[in-house]
Amino acid sequence: MAEQGRWAGRNTAKDIVRHDVWRLLEEHGVAVGPAWSMIPNFVGADVAAWRLAQTDAWKAARTVKTNPDHAQIPIRIRALYQGKTVYVPVPYLTHDFPYLRLDPKRLEADGISFELAATAQGFMQHGERIELEDVEPLDFCVVGSVAVGRGGGRTGKGAGFADLETGIFRELGIVGATTPMATTVHSLQIVADEQVVIEAHDSPLDFVATEVELIETRNAMPRPAGVTWDMVRADQFETIPFLGRLRDRMLARKEAGR
Repeated sequence: MAEQGRWAGRNTAKDIVRHDVWRLLEEHGVAVGPAWSMIPNFVGADVAAWRLAQTDAWKAARTVKTNPDHAQIPIRIRALYQGKTVYVPVPYLTHDFPYLRLDPKRLEADGISFELAATAQGFMQHGERIELEDVEPLDFCVVGSVAVGRGGGRTGKGAGFADLETGIFRELGIVGATTPMATTVHSLQIVADEQVVIEAHDSPLDFVATEVELIETRNAMPRPAGVTWDMVRADQFETIPFLGRLRDRMLARKEAGR
């Protein structure tokens, strides 16, 4: 078992709560596969997805964004069967193209099962490769979490991908102030609100679904308006191939709009 996460050292307080949760999931035998340094998959992920799908916001959604992790496979399957267009980022954003579109009608016409398309291997092979600017306005966003508070605070695995892409979407107008933000986790991943460090670039959650309950946080914190590029870490520009080009395009668009 790893003693620390892959991205440890960026925020000590966040590291502590992540490590506590990863250890707890493994000690109780509810992690499906390895938990450390990941958005953990967990026993009951399918039930958590079902609970999230009972919300009016989900039922009304036509376009859904999810994180690419295993724990959210049941969400992608459910969305595709319900005729929703699913957008998913490339895992770790390591390719020249950042996003993929899963159109259920197109998948069905091509004979691709939704169960396959919902997996990382499936959507990388069968999803339509697109730029971030090509993502439609999103009706519902699902992010991966390691630890969450009942008040809507969230801690991810430490890489900063989710908050960065959400900030980009907000700046592009793809995600608005009222776009629901949700996650699915095991109940052991719920921690006291004071254990969750919330920074200026973090987007609070509106819904938290577990294998035993659905939590509506009613969090009214201000949502970040966009990306503060000066705060993006140098290693993110190094490891995310398209990020520098995207920054230049977005800054040029902003300058042209003045």
